[in-house]
Amino acid sequence: MAAKLLCALLLLIIQLRLSFSGEVNSLQSVPDLEKSMYIVVDGYPCVRLLNLSGEIGCSNPGPGKVVAPIIRFKFANKLVRSSTILVSLDEFNSLLLRVSNDSNFARNIAGVLVESRTQNELEGFSPDKKFPQAEFAPYASKNYQWNPTGSGVMWNSYNFPVFLLSQSSTSTLQQVAIKNEKNKKAYTADVAEFDLVMQTTKAGTRDSESCLKEATCLPLGGYSVWSALPPINILSPESSKPIILAMASMDSASFFRDKSLGADSPISGLISLMAAVDALSRVDGVNDLAKQLVFVVFTGEAWGYLGSRRFLLELDQRSDAVNGLNKTLIETVMEIGSVGKGFDQGVKTFFAHTTGASSATNDSVTALQLAQDSLKTESIKISTANASNPGLPPSSLMAFLRKDSQTSGILLEDFDTSFINKVYHSHVDDLSNINSSSIVAAASLVARTLYILASDNKDFSASALSAIHVNVSLVEELLGCLLACEPGLSCGLVKHYVSPVNTCPSHYVGVIVGEPSSTPYPAYVGDVTRFVWNFLADKTSLPSKNASSACPHNCSNTGEICIRVEADGKGVCVVSTTRYVPAYSTRLNFESETWKVLPQNTSDPMGLMDPVWSESNWNSLQLRVYSVQNATYDHLILLVGILVTVLAYLAIVMVRTFISKALKRD
Repeated sequence: MAAKLLCALLLLIIQLRLSFSGEVNSLQSVPDLEKSMYIVVDGYPCVRLLNLSGEIGCSNPGPGKVVAPIIRFKFANKLVRSSTILVSLDEFNSLLLRVSNDSNFARNIAGVLVESRTQNELEGFSPDKKFPQAEFAPYASKNYQWNPTGSGVMWNSYNFPVFLLSQSSTSTLQQVAIKNEKNKKAYTADVAEFDLVMQTTKAGTRDSESCLKEATCLPLGGYSVWSALPPINILSPESSKPIILAMASMDSASFFRDKSLGADSPISGLISLMAAVDALSRVDGVNDLAKQLVFVVFTGEAWGYLGSRRFLLELDQRSDAVNGLNKTLIETVMEIGSVGKGFDQGVKTFFAHTTGASSATNDSVTALQLAQDSLKTESIKISTANASNPGLPPSSLMAFLRKDSQTSGILLEDFDTSFINKVYHSHVDDLSNINSSSIVAAASLVARTLYILASDNKDFSASALSAIHVNVSLVEELLGCLLACEPGLSCGLVKHYVSPVNTCPSHYVGVIVGEPSSTPYPAYVGDVTRFVWNFLADKTSLPSKNASSACPHNCSNTGEICIRVEADGKGVCVVSTTRYVPAYSTRLNFESETWKVLPQNTSDPMGLMDPVWSESNWNSLQLRVYSVQNATYDHLILLVGILVTVLAYLAIVMVRTFISKALKRD
């Protein structure tokens, strides 16, 4: 009997070998084998961020990978085992709310996969608060709702990994989840494996101060850029003209680290400012204006106004990064905020939010109205923001006001009493959320307003004003470069100045690497920041005295810098006052290759509320899907294996006994 069973087992093995021989022959290497076993999923992770009081964001709960079967949220009413939840963006807030309110449900969530969806399919999704960064507001109404659709979910801590799926991966994972639901009684299941292990979790450093001390994280930050038109002669006593400061931001935020486009908020304002600089650079006599134009592009504004606050501190310290700028000469500040949605029934509508009544502020409003009048054929409407507003909406201008309550400033936005951008600080604030004609209109207003202000509101002619034209093609090109993957940062305009590391743009601030400097190592500066620096340096420059000089070695004359060196390896020397300014918390100091948190300074009211944001280090961020057998089936296989082994042993004993008896008879 045992002999017959053994023969049957050998026959089964031979048949299995023959049936799989074609598949085995197709696997030529270990990578081929892995590719056949695993599906590597494209996605954008939510990562762990820290501040002085704790953590936000997402991470694996421990030092190892997380593996769990995939089910859809609508079938996850009662979770009885650890599961990966596949959820639509519409249901994402509901899922996170249930996690907060139901500990039993939260305990069985191993990870979350969020389906990709376009902004046009959403009524609204903003993971930020209803009053973003209210603690920095220069007024008391902290409960005002500038962002009515805000849920605040991005400011919570989640002890499970969360990935936003790409469009193609969404389709794949939906099929996987449906397969699992249909095969509930099958012996295999498709699982997601999350490798989202954070160094701060492994080391147990749960706040910024401890993780910076143990080097398991780095501070959020980067580099802001400022440029003067015309260049400032820092050696001349004549360089004391009043300053008109125009500024915008270049960083955004979202729940998912590498999917922070911020098309309306704030990149539409950045593009408007860049187009305005380009338009002003082509105006005759711009070098002879009565006042000095200075343009600033901040980064880190979404994380406690890191850029603007550090810029103001550098001005106080008169550091090399702001050499040539005197804060006492700043007469008026004009900020370009969200201007990508100011288009309603053919009319481009914008709102002027002001810092309060002063002669300089009144001059700014007058200049804005004059600029509007000069653009009558463009159907542009400017309105003063509602007087019932508690003050300025969230903006860099808040930092200036907290520093000096007498600051004269004006903020140009596409909304009045609350954001019309329903996807503020969301990954779906993308190119489809804005209108290029609105950005062109805003750029035209900004360029002409700045020209009027720099002309002291009187020394300009209508013909000079009408000669200021925004390059519509430039705006369209910047939109494609900064807000899409095609062409993305590989577009001709960006490659004219720099050699980008990435193709798809993301405007998350990132972390500051190495010692902060006004002349940072290029590899430590992001693609977009290097592009903005080169673009502004080019547009605000004068030709070098030695036009044939290659750089960087021959840019030796005063005020000369080297631009476009990444593009061709040679570059060109120009006379330009364009500089990098480090952007990081004013509560941090870098010494002996280590970041240290400084004590609170009562003379810095915004520093008292500074969270000191940092980002955890990690080794890899990966998500993959594969099939596993049910544990019960594994146990059954084990028992069968033991039984086969026992039977084989008995068969061998019986065969040996039979052979021994046969030999004795012979």
